[in-house]
Amino acid sequence: MPSLTRRALLVAALLAVTGAAQAQAWPTKPIKIIVPFGAGGIVDTLARTTGTKVTAYTGQPVIVENRLGAGGNIGGEAVAKADPDGHTLLLTAGNVLAANQYLYLQMPFDAATAFAPVSLLADMPLALAVPADSPAKDLAELIAYAKREHGKLFYSSPGVGTSIHLAVESLQQATGTSMQHVAYKGALEAVTAVVTSQANMIFADLPLVLPQIRAGKLRAVAVAGNARIPQLPDTPTIAEGGIKGFGASSWFGMAAPAKTPRATVDLINAAFVRALREPDVQKPFLDLGAKLVGNSPDQFAAFVVQERERYGALTKAAGIKPQ
Repeated sequence: MPSLTRRALLVAALLAVTGAAQAQAWPTKPIKIIVPFGAGGIVDTLARTTGTKVTAYTGQPVIVENRLGAGGNIGGEAVAKADPDGHTLLLTAGNVLAANQYLYLQMPFDAATAFAPVSLLADMPLALAVPADSPAKDLAELIAYAKREHGKLFYSSPGVGTSIHLAVESLQQATGTSMQHVAYKGALEAVTAVVTSQANMIFADLPLVLPQIRAGKLRAVAVAGNARIPQLPDTPTIAEGGIKGFGASSWFGMAAPAKTPRATVDLINAAFVRALREPDVQKPFLDLGAKLVGNSPDQFAAFVVQERERYGALTKAAGIKPQ
C-alpha cells in the first residue's frame, strides 16, 4: 500500500478537475464492495472491473465480496450497518435501493435513509422477445395478439417484482392488454420458458436473450431504450412501435452507508466515474448492451427517488403485496 503522502498525491491528481474535497478524505484502509448477487453476473463484473481500475489509480486495495440472499437485502443490510467511513460500499441492481420495500414485509433497512448514493454506474435497456413460432412479428402484432387473446397469454419472469416482471406490467398499462404472469426461479428458466413456447413473451436483459435470438429460437420485437442498440440494429424501440415515453431497463448503482462524509462520497464517486470512462472498461459492457453512466451523487439520489416512486406505482397497479 502506498504511503499516505503518495496516496494523497494520487488521489489529488485523480480529482484535480472535480473540485472535490481534500484528498485526505479518501479511505485509508482497503475498500470492500459488497455485491448482493452471485459471482460472474453483470453486477459482480462491474464491481471487479471498476475496482481494479481504482486500485491502479490510488494504490488502495479494492475487495469484492458477494453476499447473496433475500433479493439482495442481505448484502444491502451489511452495507447499511457498516461504519460510514467509505471503506464499505454497495454495488447493486436497482431492486435493493428502489423496489424491495414494496416486496418484503420485513425489510432489514429503510432504503430511503440507509444509504448515501454515490453514482448510477450502468443502465441496460430490456429487450422484448417472443418465441420463434409466435404469430407476432413486431410490437404492433404482439399487442394485437394480446388483445385478441385477452387474459390468455403468458409472460415469464425471474420473480415477482423484478424489473422484468414490472416491465410487462408497465407495458400492459400502456396498451390496455392483460396477460398472465408466470414467475420462475431464475432468469435463465424464464427465458427457456419462452424458447419452448411455454410462455408467450418476456422482457429480458440482452445477454440472456441475444444468443437465443441469434440462434433463431427467439424473435426480438422491440427494445425498451431510447434508441436502437448495435446488437439488434433492425429491432425498433418501443417508442418507434407507437408507445411514446415508455422505458424499461435494468440499472446498477453504487451507494455508501448513510452519514458517510460528503467529501469521501465525492472522492469515491470521482474514482469510480473515472474508471467507467476507460475504453477497456466500456467495451465489454457495451458488448452486453449496457450503457455506462457515471453521474454525480445528487443526480443519482434524484434518480433513485424517481425510480422508487415508479416501482411503488407499478407494484400497486399490479396488485403486488409485500410478503
